[in-house]
Amino acid sequence: MDSDSKTEAIKRAKVLMVGAGGIGCELLKTLALSGFQDIHIIDMDTIEVSNLNRQFLFRQSHVGQSKAKVARDVVSRFMPQICITPYHANVKDPEFNVDFFKKFNVILNGLDNLDARRHVNRLCLAAEVPLVESGTTGFLGQVTVHIKGRTECYECQPKPTPKTYPVCTITSTPSKFVHCIVWAKDLLFAKLFGDRNQENDLFVHTGDGSDSAKPTDDIFERGLDEVPVHYGRKIYDHVFGYNIEVALANEETWKNRRRPRPIFLGDVLPEKLILQNGNHEKNCLTEDLSLSAMSSLGLNNPQEIWSLAENSRLFLEALRLFIERRGKVTIPFTFLMTYCLEHPCQKMLLMPVEPFEANKSCYVCSETPLLLEVNTQTSTLRDFVDKIVKNKLGMSFPLIMQGAILIFEGGDDLEEDVAANYALNLDKVLTALPAPVTSGSMLTVEDLQQELLCHINIKHREEFDEEKEPDRMVLLGWTTPEKESQGVSNGENTTAAIPAAPEAINKSEEVEVAAEISRTKRKLSEMSETTEVQEIFQILPDTDANNSMDPQEVEDNDYDNDLIVLDENPEASKKRRLQ
Repeated sequence: MDSDSKTEAIKRAKVLMVGAGGIGCELLKTLALSGFQDIHIIDMDTIEVSNLNRQFLFRQSHVGQSKAKVARDVVSRFMPQICITPYHANVKDPEFNVDFFKKFNVILNGLDNLDARRHVNRLCLAAEVPLVESGTTGFLGQVTVHIKGRTECYECQPKPTPKTYPVCTITSTPSKFVHCIVWAKDLLFAKLFGDRNQENDLFVHTGDGSDSAKPTDDIFERGLDEVPVHYGRKIYDHVFGYNIEVALANEETWKNRRRPRPIFLGDVLPEKLILQNGNHEKNCLTEDLSLSAMSSLGLNNPQEIWSLAENSRLFLEALRLFIERRGKVTIPFTFLMTYCLEHPCQKMLLMPVEPFEANKSCYVCSETPLLLEVNTQTSTLRDFVDKIVKNKLGMSFPLIMQGAILIFEGGDDLEEDVAANYALNLDKVLTALPAPVTSGSMLTVEDLQQELLCHINIKHREEFDEEKEPDRMVLLGWTTPEKESQGVSNGENTTAAIPAAPEAINKSEEVEVAAEISRTKRKLSEMSETTEVQEIFQILPDTDANNSMDPQEVEDNDYDNDLIVLDENPEASKKRRLQ
Protein backbone atom coordinates (compact mmCIF):
# COMPACT_ATOMS: atom_id res chain seq x y z
CA MET A 1 0.00 0.00 0.00
CA ASP A 2 1.50 3.35 -1.03
CA SER A 3 1.63 6.40 1.19
CA ASP A 4 -1.46 8.06 -0.30
CA SER A 5 -3.56 4.91 0.12
CA LYS A 6 -2.49 4.60 3.76
CA THR A 7 -3.43 8.21 4.40
CA GLU A 8 -6.86 7.74 2.85
CA ALA A 9 -7.47 4.51 4.78
CA ILE A 10 -6.63 6.28 8.04
CA LYS A 11 -8.91 9.19 7.25
CA ARG A 12 -11.84 6.88 6.45
CA ALA A 13 -11.32 4.64 9.48
CA LYS A 14 -13.79 4.76 12.36
CA VAL A 15 -11.98 4.09 15.65
CA LEU A 16 -13.32 3.25 19.10
CA MET A 17 -11.16 3.95 22.14
CA VAL A 18 -12.18 2.32 25.43
CA GLY A 19 -10.57 4.18 28.31
CA ALA A 20 -9.33 7.78 28.52
CA GLY A 21 -6.83 7.45 31.37
CA GLY A 22 -3.06 7.05 31.36
CA ILE A 23 -2.93 5.09 28.11
CA GLY A 24 -6.01 6.77 26.67
CA CYS A 25 -4.55 10.29 26.80
CA GLU A 26 -1.42 9.21 24.93
CA LEU A 27 -3.48 7.14 22.52
CA LEU A 28 -5.91 9.95 21.66
CA LYS A 29 -3.05 12.37 21.04
CA THR A 30 -1.31 9.84 18.76
CA LEU A 31 -4.48 9.05 16.82
CA ALA A 32 -5.22 12.75 16.30
CA LEU A 33 -1.70 13.55 15.11
CA SER A 34 -1.66 10.46 12.86
CA GLY A 35 -4.59 11.66 10.79
CA PHE A 36 -7.56 9.71 12.15
CA GLN A 37 -10.71 11.79 11.65
CA ASP A 38 -13.49 9.83 13.39
CA ILE A 39 -12.73 8.78 16.97
CA HIS A 40 -15.17 7.61 19.65
CA ILE A 41 -14.20 7.41 23.35
CA ILE A 42 -15.89 5.47 26.15
CA ASP A 43 -14.91 6.10 29.78
CA MET A 44 -17.06 6.04 32.91
CA ASP A 45 -14.55 7.75 35.21
CA THR A 46 -14.17 11.33 36.33
CA ILE A 47 -10.83 13.09 36.73
CA GLU A 48 -9.10 12.81 40.11
CA VAL A 49 -6.11 14.68 41.51
CA SER A 50 -4.01 11.51 41.44
CA ASN A 51 -4.50 11.32 37.64
CA LEU A 52 -2.75 14.61 36.93
CA ASN A 53 0.82 13.30 37.24
CA ARG A 54 0.54 11.18 34.08
CA GLN A 55 -2.73 11.94 32.25
CA PHE A 56 -1.43 15.07 30.54
CA LEU A 57 -4.67 16.18 28.88
CA PHE A 58 -6.15 17.02 32.28
CA ARG A 59 -5.53 19.96 34.62
CA GLN A 60 -6.48 20.86 38.18
CA SER A 61 -9.54 22.74 36.97
CA HIS A 62 -10.84 19.52 35.34
CA VAL A 63 -11.04 17.52 38.59
CA GLY A 64 -14.48 15.97 38.96
CA GLN A 65 -15.35 16.21 35.27
CA SER A 66 -15.79 13.38 32.74
CA LYS A 67 -12.50 12.05 31.36
CA ALA A 68 -13.96 11.28 27.94
CA LYS A 69 -15.56 14.72 27.52
CA VAL A 70 -12.57 16.70 28.78
CA ALA A 71 -10.21 14.68 26.55
CA ARG A 72 -12.43 15.52 23.57
CA ASP A 73 -12.50 19.23 24.45
CA VAL A 74 -8.74 19.50 24.96
CA VAL A 75 -7.76 17.69 21.75
CA SER A 76 -10.34 19.64 19.75
CA ARG A 77 -8.54 22.85 20.64
CA PHE A 78 -5.43 21.93 18.65
CA MET A 79 -7.14 19.57 16.13
CA PRO A 80 -10.57 21.16 15.55
CA GLN A 81 -11.11 19.33 12.24
CA ILE A 82 -11.35 15.92 13.98
CA CYS A 83 -14.72 14.48 14.96
CA ILE A 84 -14.40 13.08 18.51
CA THR A 85 -17.48 11.56 20.13
CA PRO A 86 -17.26 11.00 23.92
CA TYR A 87 -19.42 8.66 26.00
CA HIS A 88 -19.37 9.18 29.75
CA ALA A 89 -20.59 5.65 30.42
CA ASN A 90 -19.63 2.09 31.28
CA VAL A 91 -18.55 -0.02 28.31
CA LYS A 92 -20.65 -2.83 29.80
CA ASP A 93 -23.87 -0.82 29.42
CA PRO A 94 -26.42 -2.49 27.11
CA GLU A 95 -26.16 0.29 24.49
CA PHE A 96 -22.59 -0.79 23.69
CA ASN A 97 -23.58 -4.12 22.20
CA VAL A 98 -22.28 -6.17 19.29
CA ASP A 99 -24.11 -4.04 16.72
CA PHE A 100 -22.47 -0.93 18.17
CA PHE A 101 -19.00 -2.51 17.90
CA LYS A 102 -19.62 -3.51 14.28
CA LYS A 103 -19.69 0.18 13.31
CA PHE A 104 -15.93 0.46 13.86
CA ASN A 105 -12.88 -0.61 11.88
CA VAL A 106 -10.76 -1.21 14.98
CA ILE A 107 -11.13 -1.13 18.78
CA LEU A 108 -8.32 0.24 20.95
CA ASN A 109 -8.27 -0.71 24.62
CA GLY A 110 -6.77 1.52 27.31
CA LEU A 111 -8.44 -0.06 30.33
CA ASP A 112 -7.22 -0.61 33.88
CA ASN A 113 -9.18 -3.69 34.96
CA LEU A 114 -9.46 -7.30 33.88
CA ASP A 115 -13.25 -7.52 33.87
CA ALA A 116 -13.76 -4.74 31.32
CA ARG A 117 -10.94 -6.05 29.13
CA ARG A 118 -12.54 -9.48 28.96
CA HIS A 119 -15.90 -7.93 28.11
CA VAL A 120 -14.47 -5.87 25.22
CA ASN A 121 -12.54 -8.90 23.95
CA ARG A 122 -15.77 -10.90 23.68
CA LEU A 123 -17.67 -8.13 21.92
CA CYS A 124 -14.84 -7.78 19.40
CA LEU A 125 -14.92 -11.53 18.73
CA ALA A 126 -18.69 -11.46 18.24
CA ALA A 127 -18.53 -8.39 15.98
CA GLU A 128 -15.42 -9.70 14.18
CA VAL A 129 -13.65 -6.38 14.70
CA PRO A 130 -9.88 -6.29 15.39
CA LEU A 131 -8.83 -5.43 18.95
CA VAL A 132 -5.60 -3.66 19.88
CA GLU A 133 -4.97 -4.37 23.57
CA SER A 134 -2.48 -2.38 25.64
CA GLY A 135 -1.33 -2.19 29.24
CA THR A 136 1.33 -0.60 31.42
CA THR A 137 2.94 -1.14 34.78
CA GLY A 138 5.24 1.62 35.99
CA PHE A 139 7.47 2.54 33.04
CA LEU A 140 6.89 -0.74 31.17
CA GLY A 141 4.24 -1.40 28.56
CA GLN A 142 2.95 -3.88 26.00
CA VAL A 143 0.64 -3.86 23.00
CA THR A 144 -0.97 -6.89 21.32
CA VAL A 145 -3.27 -7.26 18.32
CA HIS A 146 -6.16 -9.76 18.41
CA ILE A 147 -8.00 -10.70 15.19
CA LYS A 148 -10.66 -13.39 15.19
CA GLY A 149 -9.56 -16.45 13.23
CA ARG A 150 -6.01 -15.18 12.78
CA THR A 151 -4.53 -14.69 16.25
CA GLU A 152 -5.21 -15.69 19.83
CA CYS A 153 -7.85 -13.68 21.67
CA TYR A 154 -7.11 -11.71 24.82
CA GLU A 155 -8.38 -14.56 27.01
CA CYS A 156 -6.49 -17.40 25.34
CA GLN A 157 -3.98 -17.10 28.17
CA PRO A 158 -5.64 -17.09 31.64
CA LYS A 159 -5.02 -13.85 33.50
CA PRO A 160 -4.38 -13.78 37.25
CA THR A 161 -7.13 -12.05 39.18
CA PRO A 162 -5.78 -9.00 41.08
CA LYS A 163 -5.70 -9.71 44.79
CA THR A 164 -7.82 -7.80 47.22
CA TYR A 165 -7.48 -7.65 50.99
CA PRO A 166 -10.23 -7.22 53.59
CA VAL A 167 -10.08 -3.81 55.23
CA CYS A 168 -10.46 -5.35 58.67
CA THR A 169 -7.33 -7.45 58.05
CA ILE A 170 -5.07 -4.65 56.84
CA THR A 171 -6.20 -2.23 59.56
CA SER A 172 -6.49 -4.48 62.60
CA THR A 173 -4.58 -7.75 62.14
CA PRO A 174 -2.01 -7.44 59.33
CA SER A 175 0.16 -10.56 59.07
CA LYS A 176 2.11 -9.98 55.84
CA PHE A 177 4.32 -7.20 54.52
CA VAL A 178 1.88 -6.63 51.65
CA HIS A 179 -0.89 -5.88 54.17
CA CYS A 180 1.16 -2.94 55.46
CA ILE A 181 1.85 -1.70 51.92
CA VAL A 182 -1.83 -1.85 50.94
CA TRP A 183 -2.79 -0.11 54.17
CA ALA A 184 -0.33 2.73 53.51
CA LYS A 185 -1.22 3.04 49.83
CA ASP A 186 -5.00 2.83 50.03
CA LEU A 187 -5.78 4.31 53.45
CA LEU A 188 -2.93 6.42 54.83
CA PHE A 189 -1.97 8.02 51.50
CA ALA A 190 -5.56 9.12 50.92
CA LYS A 191 -5.66 10.84 54.30
CA LEU A 192 -2.33 12.61 53.80
CA PHE A 193 -2.58 13.69 50.17
CA GLY A 194 -6.12 12.93 48.94
CA ASP A 195 -9.63 13.91 49.92
CA ARG A 196 -9.67 13.90 53.71
CA ASN A 197 -13.45 13.97 53.70
CA GLN A 198 -13.61 10.60 51.95
CA GLU A 199 -14.67 7.91 54.38
CA ASN A 200 -12.34 5.02 55.12
CA ASP A 201 -11.53 2.81 58.06
CA LEU A 202 -8.41 4.67 59.20
CA PHE A 203 -8.75 6.27 62.63
CA VAL A 204 -8.36 10.03 62.35
CA HIS A 205 -8.53 11.13 65.98
CA THR A 206 -5.95 10.75 68.70
CA GLY A 207 -5.17 11.91 72.21
CA ASP A 208 -3.43 15.19 73.02
CA GLY A 209 -0.69 13.66 75.18
CA SER A 210 -2.18 14.61 78.55
CA ASP A 211 -5.32 12.59 78.15
CA SER A 212 -5.04 9.81 75.57
CA ALA A 213 -8.75 9.02 75.93
CA LYS A 214 -9.81 12.50 74.78
CA PRO A 215 -9.82 12.84 70.99
CA THR A 216 -8.73 16.04 69.27
CA ASP A 217 -9.46 17.34 65.77
CA ASP A 218 -8.56 15.48 62.59
CA ILE A 219 -4.97 14.35 63.11
CA PHE A 220 -4.10 14.68 59.44
CA GLU A 221 -5.12 18.33 59.21
CA ARG A 222 -1.99 20.53 59.42
CA GLY A 223 -2.41 23.85 61.14
CA LEU A 224 -1.48 27.06 59.33
CA ASP A 225 1.43 27.83 61.67
CA GLU A 226 2.32 24.21 62.50
CA VAL A 227 5.98 23.49 61.78
CA PRO A 228 6.72 20.34 59.75
CA VAL A 229 8.52 18.50 62.56
CA HIS A 230 5.56 18.88 64.92
CA TYR A 231 3.13 17.83 62.20
CA GLY A 232 5.29 14.80 61.41
CA ARG A 233 5.52 13.81 65.06
CA LYS A 234 1.75 14.08 65.43
CA ILE A 235 1.17 11.72 62.51
CA TYR A 236 3.93 9.32 63.64
CA ASP A 237 2.58 9.00 67.16
CA HIS A 238 -0.96 8.58 65.88
CA VAL A 239 -0.22 5.93 63.25
CA PHE A 240 2.33 3.83 65.11
CA GLY A 241 1.30 4.57 68.69
CA TYR A 242 -2.32 5.49 69.26
CA ASN A 243 -3.72 3.23 66.51
CA ILE A 244 -1.89 0.25 68.00
CA GLU A 245 -3.16 1.06 71.49
CA VAL A 246 -6.73 1.12 70.11
CA ALA A 247 -6.20 -2.26 68.47
CA LEU A 248 -4.74 -3.74 71.67
CA ALA A 249 -7.86 -2.78 73.60
CA ASN A 250 -9.64 -5.75 72.03
CA GLU A 251 -8.15 -8.55 74.13
CA GLU A 252 -10.05 -11.26 72.27
CA THR A 253 -8.11 -10.52 69.08
CA TRP A 254 -4.72 -11.26 70.60
CA LYS A 255 -5.41 -14.54 72.38
CA ASN A 256 -3.76 -16.56 69.63
CA ARG A 257 -1.75 -13.80 67.95
CA ARG A 258 1.46 -12.02 68.78
CA ARG A 259 0.60 -8.66 70.34
CA PRO A 260 1.93 -5.59 68.50
CA ARG A 261 3.98 -2.97 70.32
CA PRO A 262 2.98 0.73 70.16
CA ILE A 263 5.80 3.03 69.10
CA PHE A 264 5.96 6.75 69.87
CA LEU A 265 8.59 9.01 68.37
CA GLY A 266 9.87 10.13 71.75
CA ASP A 267 10.72 6.48 72.57
CA VAL A 268 12.82 6.14 69.39
CA LEU A 269 14.61 9.48 69.01
CA PRO A 270 15.82 11.96 71.65
CA GLU A 271 13.98 15.28 71.65
CA LYS A 272 17.11 17.16 70.55
CA LEU A 273 17.64 14.89 67.56
CA ILE A 274 14.01 15.25 66.49
CA LEU A 275 14.30 19.05 66.38
CA GLN A 276 17.66 18.96 64.56
CA ASN A 277 16.70 16.22 62.11
CA GLY A 278 18.38 16.65 58.69
CA ASN A 279 20.84 19.22 57.43
CA HIS A 280 18.56 22.25 57.53
CA GLU A 281 21.25 24.82 56.86
CA LYS A 282 22.55 23.03 53.78
CA ASN A 283 19.09 22.57 52.30
CA CYS A 284 18.08 26.16 52.93
CA LEU A 285 21.21 27.72 51.40
CA THR A 286 21.38 25.62 48.24
CA GLU A 287 18.30 25.85 46.06
CA ASP A 288 19.51 23.43 43.34
CA LEU A 289 19.95 20.42 45.64
CA SER A 290 18.00 17.32 44.67
CA LEU A 291 14.90 16.67 46.70
CA SER A 292 16.37 13.78 48.69
CA ALA A 293 15.81 13.02 52.35
CA MET A 294 18.53 10.34 52.17
CA SER A 295 21.16 12.86 51.06
CA SER A 296 20.06 15.31 53.70
CA LEU A 297 20.56 12.67 56.41
CA GLY A 298 23.79 11.27 54.98
CA LEU A 299 22.23 7.86 54.23
CA ASN A 300 24.22 7.22 51.05
CA ASN A 301 23.72 3.46 50.67
CA PRO A 302 20.09 2.53 49.86
CA GLN A 303 20.95 -1.17 50.17
CA GLU A 304 21.68 -0.93 53.87
CA ILE A 305 19.09 -2.15 56.36
CA TRP A 306 18.11 0.93 58.34
CA SER A 307 17.38 0.88 62.02
CA LEU A 308 14.06 2.01 63.48
CA ALA A 309 15.68 5.31 64.43
CA GLU A 310 17.02 5.87 60.89
CA ASN A 311 13.65 5.03 59.34
CA SER A 312 11.98 7.45 61.73
CA ARG A 313 14.43 10.23 60.85
CA LEU A 314 13.88 9.57 57.14
CA PHE A 315 10.12 9.91 57.56
CA LEU A 316 10.45 13.26 59.34
CA GLU A 317 12.96 14.60 56.83
CA ALA A 318 10.97 13.52 53.78
CA LEU A 319 7.85 15.16 55.18
CA ARG A 320 9.77 18.36 55.97
CA LEU A 321 11.25 18.57 52.47
CA PHE A 322 7.87 17.92 50.92
CA ILE A 323 6.18 20.70 52.90
CA GLU A 324 8.95 23.30 52.67
CA ARG A 325 10.14 22.78 49.11
CA ARG A 326 7.15 21.56 47.16
CA GLY A 327 6.71 23.68 44.06
CA LYS A 328 10.36 24.81 44.17
CA VAL A 329 11.97 21.68 42.74
CA THR A 330 11.15 20.05 39.41
CA ILE A 331 12.10 16.42 38.87
CA PRO A 332 14.02 16.23 35.56
CA PHE A 333 12.33 14.25 32.79
CA THR A 334 15.49 12.16 32.30
CA PHE A 335 14.68 10.43 35.59
CA LEU A 336 11.38 9.19 34.17
CA MET A 337 13.15 7.72 31.13
CA THR A 338 15.90 5.92 33.04
CA TYR A 339 14.51 2.42 32.81
CA CYS A 340 13.70 2.69 29.09
CA LEU A 341 17.20 3.86 28.22
CA GLU A 342 18.83 1.09 30.25
CA HIS A 343 16.62 -1.76 29.01
CA PRO A 344 19.03 -4.63 28.27
CA CYS A 345 17.10 -6.23 25.36
CA GLN A 346 19.04 -5.18 22.25
CA LYS A 347 18.80 -1.51 23.29
CA MET A 348 15.31 -1.30 21.79
CA LEU A 349 12.36 0.56 23.26
CA LEU A 350 9.90 -1.33 21.05
CA MET A 351 10.30 -5.11 21.02
CA PRO A 352 8.30 -6.84 18.24
CA VAL A 353 6.68 -10.18 19.02
CA GLU A 354 5.08 -12.52 16.50
CA PRO A 355 1.31 -12.95 17.01
CA PHE A 356 0.21 -16.31 18.37
CA GLU A 357 -2.52 -18.58 17.09
CA ALA A 358 -5.68 -19.19 19.09
CA ASN A 359 -5.49 -21.47 22.12
CA LYS A 360 -7.57 -24.54 21.29
CA SER A 361 -8.56 -24.92 24.94
CA CYS A 362 -9.83 -21.33 25.22
CA TYR A 363 -13.53 -21.42 26.11
CA VAL A 364 -14.03 -17.90 24.72
CA CYS A 365 -12.83 -18.18 21.11
CA SER A 366 -12.64 -21.98 20.70
CA GLU A 367 -15.83 -22.98 22.61
CA THR A 368 -13.99 -25.75 24.45
CA PRO A 369 -16.09 -27.24 27.30
CA LEU A 370 -15.07 -26.61 30.88
CA LEU A 371 -15.26 -28.95 33.87
CA LEU A 372 -16.68 -27.82 37.21
CA GLU A 373 -16.01 -29.82 40.35
CA VAL A 374 -18.75 -28.96 42.85
CA ASN A 375 -20.78 -30.51 45.63
CA THR A 376 -24.12 -30.64 43.83
CA GLN A 377 -25.97 -31.50 47.06
CA THR A 378 -24.89 -28.43 49.05
CA SER A 379 -24.04 -25.71 46.48
CA THR A 380 -26.91 -23.54 45.28
CA LEU A 381 -27.63 -22.09 41.87
CA ARG A 382 -26.82 -18.67 43.35
CA ASP A 383 -23.34 -19.93 44.26
CA PHE A 384 -22.85 -21.12 40.70
CA VAL A 385 -24.09 -17.85 39.16
CA ASP A 386 -22.11 -15.52 41.44
CA LYS A 387 -18.86 -17.45 41.88
CA ILE A 388 -18.49 -19.13 38.52
CA VAL A 389 -20.64 -17.51 35.84
CA LYS A 390 -20.14 -13.88 36.87
CA ASN A 391 -16.85 -13.94 38.77
CA LYS A 392 -14.84 -16.60 36.93
CA LEU A 393 -16.36 -16.41 33.45
CA GLY A 394 -17.08 -12.68 33.53
CA MET A 395 -20.60 -12.85 32.11
CA SER A 396 -22.96 -9.93 32.71
CA PHE A 397 -26.39 -11.20 31.62
CA PRO A 398 -26.18 -15.00 31.78
CA LEU A 399 -28.67 -17.51 30.47
CA ILE A 400 -28.28 -21.03 31.92
CA MET A 401 -29.77 -24.16 30.45
CA GLN A 402 -29.76 -27.78 31.65
CA GLY A 403 -30.53 -29.78 28.55
CA ALA A 404 -33.69 -28.30 27.03
CA ILE A 405 -34.80 -26.53 30.21
CA LEU A 406 -33.99 -22.91 30.91
CA ILE A 407 -33.22 -22.68 34.64
CA PHE A 408 -31.97 -19.09 34.91
CA GLU A 409 -31.83 -15.89 32.89
CA GLY A 410 -30.39 -12.56 33.98
CA GLY A 411 -31.05 -9.11 32.61
CA ASP A 412 -32.78 -5.82 33.32
CA ASP A 413 -35.36 -6.28 30.57
CA LEU A 414 -37.07 -9.36 32.05
CA GLU A 415 -40.72 -9.12 33.05
CA GLU A 416 -41.30 -9.10 36.80
CA ASP A 417 -43.08 -12.44 36.99
CA VAL A 418 -40.41 -14.13 34.86
CA ALA A 419 -37.60 -12.65 36.96
CA ALA A 420 -39.37 -13.72 40.17
CA ASN A 421 -39.74 -17.25 38.84
CA TYR A 422 -36.02 -17.49 38.11
CA ALA A 423 -35.21 -15.97 41.51
CA LEU A 424 -36.96 -18.90 43.19
CA ASN A 425 -34.34 -21.22 41.71
CA LEU A 426 -31.35 -19.25 42.99
CA ASP A 427 -31.47 -20.57 46.56
CA LYS A 428 -32.11 -24.19 45.56
CA VAL A 429 -29.23 -26.66 45.64
CA LEU A 430 -28.21 -27.91 42.21
CA THR A 431 -29.81 -31.32 42.65
CA ALA A 432 -33.17 -29.73 43.58
CA LEU A 433 -33.56 -27.60 40.44
CA PRO A 434 -36.44 -28.29 38.01
CA ALA A 435 -33.81 -30.00 35.85
CA PRO A 436 -31.56 -31.56 38.54
CA VAL A 437 -27.85 -30.91 38.07
CA THR A 438 -25.86 -33.97 39.09
CA SER A 439 -22.49 -35.49 38.30
CA GLY A 440 -22.31 -35.93 34.53
CA SER A 441 -24.73 -33.10 33.71
CA MET A 442 -23.76 -30.49 31.16
CA LEU A 443 -24.84 -26.88 31.59
CA THR A 444 -24.98 -24.45 28.68
CA VAL A 445 -24.21 -20.89 29.74
CA GLU A 446 -24.69 -17.96 27.40
CA ASP A 447 -24.27 -14.20 27.71
CA LEU A 448 -26.66 -12.47 25.34
CA GLN A 449 -24.89 -9.12 25.41
CA GLN A 450 -21.44 -10.59 24.74
CA GLU A 451 -22.87 -13.25 22.39
CA LEU A 452 -20.70 -15.78 24.20
CA LEU A 453 -21.69 -19.41 24.76
CA CYS A 454 -19.84 -22.09 26.69
CA HIS A 455 -20.56 -25.60 28.00
CA ILE A 456 -19.72 -26.74 31.53
CA ASN A 457 -19.53 -30.43 32.44
CA ILE A 458 -20.43 -31.08 36.10
CA LYS A 459 -18.50 -33.45 38.36
CA HIS A 460 -19.75 -34.05 41.90
CA ARG A 461 -17.11 -33.70 44.62
CA GLU A 462 -17.66 -34.12 48.35
CA GLU A 463 -14.69 -32.42 50.03
CA PHE A 464 -12.69 -29.26 49.37
CA ASP A 465 -9.67 -27.59 50.93
CA GLU A 466 -11.18 -24.66 52.84
CA GLU A 467 -7.97 -22.62 52.57
CA LYS A 468 -7.08 -23.26 48.92
CA GLU A 469 -10.63 -23.73 47.61
CA PRO A 470 -12.82 -21.40 49.69
CA ASP A 471 -15.54 -21.23 47.01
CA ARG A 472 -15.98 -25.02 47.26
CA MET A 473 -15.98 -25.04 43.45
CA VAL A 474 -13.08 -25.70 41.10
CA LEU A 475 -13.30 -24.73 37.43
CA LEU A 476 -10.98 -26.74 35.18
CA GLY A 477 -10.18 -26.97 31.50
CA TRP A 478 -8.98 -23.41 30.88
CA THR A 479 -5.36 -24.16 30.03
CA THR A 480 -2.49 -22.92 27.90
CA PRO A 481 -1.60 -24.51 24.55
CA GLU A 482 0.67 -27.54 24.37
CA LYS A 483 4.27 -26.55 24.88
CA GLU A 484 6.78 -26.85 22.07
CA SER A 485 9.75 -26.60 24.40
CA GLN A 486 10.55 -26.91 28.09
CA GLY A 487 9.68 -24.15 30.52
CA VAL A 488 6.61 -22.36 31.75
CA SER A 489 4.55 -20.46 29.24
CA ASN A 490 2.80 -17.15 29.65
CA GLY A 491 0.13 -17.55 32.31
CA GLU A 492 0.48 -21.34 32.26
CA ASN A 493 -1.87 -23.49 34.27
CA THR A 494 -0.65 -26.95 35.23
CA THR A 495 -4.19 -28.37 35.14
CA ALA A 496 -4.66 -30.86 32.33
CA ALA A 497 -6.96 -29.82 29.53
CA ILE A 498 -10.41 -31.39 29.63
CA PRO A 499 -11.14 -33.17 26.35
CA ALA A 500 -14.00 -31.69 24.40
CA ALA A 501 -17.13 -33.81 24.54
CA PRO A 502 -18.49 -34.56 21.06
CA GLU A 503 -21.97 -33.51 22.08
CA ALA A 504 -20.60 -30.18 23.27
CA ILE A 505 -18.75 -29.40 20.07
CA ASN A 506 -21.51 -30.54 17.72
CA LYS A 507 -24.51 -28.67 19.07
CA SER A 508 -27.05 -31.25 20.10
CA GLU A 509 -30.75 -31.20 19.33
CA GLU A 510 -31.46 -30.49 23.00
CA VAL A 511 -29.52 -27.25 22.89
CA GLU A 512 -31.31 -26.20 19.72
CA VAL A 513 -34.68 -26.91 21.37
CA ALA A 514 -33.60 -24.87 24.39
CA ALA A 515 -32.79 -22.00 22.07
CA GLU A 516 -36.37 -22.00 20.84
CA ILE A 517 -37.69 -22.08 24.40
CA SER A 518 -35.62 -19.12 25.54
CA ARG A 519 -36.66 -17.10 22.47
CA THR A 520 -33.71 -14.84 23.18
CA LYS A 521 -30.86 -16.82 21.72
CA ARG A 522 -29.16 -14.92 18.94
CA LYS A 523 -26.70 -16.01 16.29
CA LEU A 524 -23.75 -14.00 15.08
CA SER A 525 -24.45 -12.39 11.75
CA GLU A 526 -21.81 -12.90 9.12
CA MET A 527 -19.79 -9.75 8.61
CA SER A 528 -18.00 -9.46 5.31
CA GLU A 529 -14.55 -7.96 5.30
CA THR A 530 -14.66 -4.50 3.81
CA THR A 531 -11.92 -2.92 1.79
CA GLU A 532 -11.36 -0.35 4.53
CA VAL A 533 -10.68 -3.02 7.17
CA GLN A 534 -8.15 -4.68 4.87
CA GLU A 535 -6.48 -1.35 4.21
CA ILE A 536 -6.19 -0.56 7.90
CA PHE A 537 -4.46 -3.84 8.69
CA GLN A 538 -2.09 -3.58 5.76
CA ILE A 539 -0.73 -0.57 7.62
CA LEU A 540 0.31 -2.74 10.59
CA PRO A 541 4.07 -3.42 10.22
CA ASP A 542 5.31 -6.96 9.86
CA THR A 543 7.35 -8.09 12.85
CA ASP A 544 10.78 -9.62 12.50
CA ALA A 545 10.67 -13.28 13.46
CA ASN A 546 14.32 -13.15 14.48
CA ASN A 547 13.57 -10.54 17.09
CA SER A 548 10.49 -12.24 18.53
CA MET A 549 10.54 -12.62 22.27
CA ASP A 550 8.57 -14.76 24.64
CA PRO A 551 6.32 -12.76 26.95
CA GLN A 552 6.08 -13.33 30.64
CA GLU A 553 3.12 -11.91 32.41
CA VAL A 554 3.48 -9.69 35.44
CA GLU A 555 0.43 -8.72 37.41
CA ASP A 556 0.37 -5.39 39.18
CA ASN A 557 -2.37 -3.20 40.59
CA ASP A 558 -0.69 0.13 39.81
CA TYR A 559 -1.84 2.14 36.82
CA ASP A 560 -3.00 -0.17 34.02
CA ASN A 561 -2.31 -3.82 34.68
CA ASP A 562 -1.55 -6.98 32.69
CA LEU A 563 2.01 -6.20 31.64
CA ILE A 564 4.00 -8.52 29.41
CA VAL A 565 7.76 -8.27 29.98
CA LEU A 566 9.79 -9.42 27.03
CA ASP A 567 12.35 -12.17 27.57
CA GLU A 568 15.82 -12.04 26.04
CA ASN A 569 15.78 -15.65 24.84
CA PRO A 570 14.10 -15.89 21.41
CA GLU A 571 14.47 -19.69 21.39
CA ALA A 572 12.34 -20.24 24.50
CA SER A 573 9.04 -20.08 22.63
CA LYS A 574 6.19 -21.72 24.49
CA LYS A 575 3.29 -20.58 22.35
CA ARG A 576 2.79 -21.56 18.73
CA ARG A 577 3.39 -18.55 16.51
CA LEU A 578 1.45 -17.98 13.36
CA GLN A 579 3.26 -19.09 10.22
